[in-house]
Amino acid sequence: MTPPLPVPPAPDAGAARRDELATGLAAVEERIASACRESGRDRAKLTLVVVTKTYPASDVGLLAGLGVTDVGEARHPEAGRKAEECAAAGLAQLSWHFVGAVQTNKAAAVASYASLVHSVDRRRLVRALDRGAERAERVLDCLVQVDLQPGSDQGAGARSGVAPTVASDLASAVATAAGLRLRGVMGMAPLDEDPAAAFARLAEVAEVVRADHPSAVVLSAGMSGDLEAAVAAGATHLRVGRAVLGERPPLR
Repeated sequence: MTPPLPVPPAPDAGAARRDELATGLAAVEERIASACRESGRDRAKLTLVVVTKTYPASDVGLLAGLGVTDVGEARHPEAGRKAEECAAAGLAQLSWHFVGAVQTNKAAAVASYASLVHSVDRRRLVRALDRGAERAERVLDCLVQVDLQPGSDQGAGARSGVAPTVASDLASAVATAAGLRLRGVMGMAPLDEDPAAAFARLAEVAEVVRADHPSAVVLSAGMSGDLEAAVAAGATHLRVGRAVLGERPPLR
């Protein structure tokens, strides 16, 4: 009788996913390095924030194993759950960036675990984050989100964020809050505009804010589709999800 053929071992799903993430991360790192060479910038001066919203905490763990230290989330309580799971798994080295809109009634919770909130866009949110940070007995780093939609200064903006002309006022409100620390500005390029032009406007706003607050040196700009333009405009933080993690799972 012919002996049965050996059954091949089942593929390791975790190893396969790690390989996918490693490939995506390497490709993004090469894009960043190339953009830095083109603009004469030092790669070490840029922070890559890998945005993991809707992806499982297991992906965050794999990314941490690949050297990622800065993780972006956009929804609470999803972000809070992942932060707890990762802390329980011993991933205390992770910095959690909240990059999405913050609802005022969830601000206190976000302030308890976020390392940097990129999306401060109104005074009411400043007050809520400040109360949450003081309750958690910590100082929370914050960025003012600037609406880069053309016409936003005339009330025609379609994206979230504060109009460029009043960004300095909101920045001052953050800077004077006891539980918050102003670190800079954030913006997203409009979908129907050259991102280079949008990020140039953001860089101008950043310069104005920095003139009043010299420690506000962070410029958060650039995502999967436009990170090169952000690097050229002086971004210090890049928020990249899909280019590292693949197509995003459906929202639930």
